[in-house]
Amino acid sequence: MTGPETEKKLEIATEELAVLGNGALGYIREIEPGHAAKLLGPKKINVPGDIRLYCLYGADGTPMSISDSVEAAFAAAAEHELTPVTVH
Repeated sequence: MTGPETEKKLEIATEELAVLGNGALGYIREIEPGHAAKLLGPKKINVPGDIRLYCLYGADGTPMSISDSVEAAFAAAAEHELTPVTVH
C-alpha cells in the first residue's frame, strides 16, 4: 500500500540540480526574437520580430545555439553530443 505516509521524498540541493545531466543533457526552448538578440551579445543584431527561434541550452542553462526550427535545434544537440529534451 502506498500513500503519503509511505512515499519517500527525494530531496536535491539547488547546486546539485544545476549540474544534473551536465555534459549529457541539453534542453530546447522556443525563445522570443528580442531574447535571441540579447543572447547574441553586444553586437547590434536585427532579429525580425515575426520569426520563431529555438535555443539549445546546456543542462546548466548556458545557451549553446539558436536555430530557426526545432529540427535544427535537435541537430545542434546531436552535434554537441547532448541528449535533447524540450521545455515549454
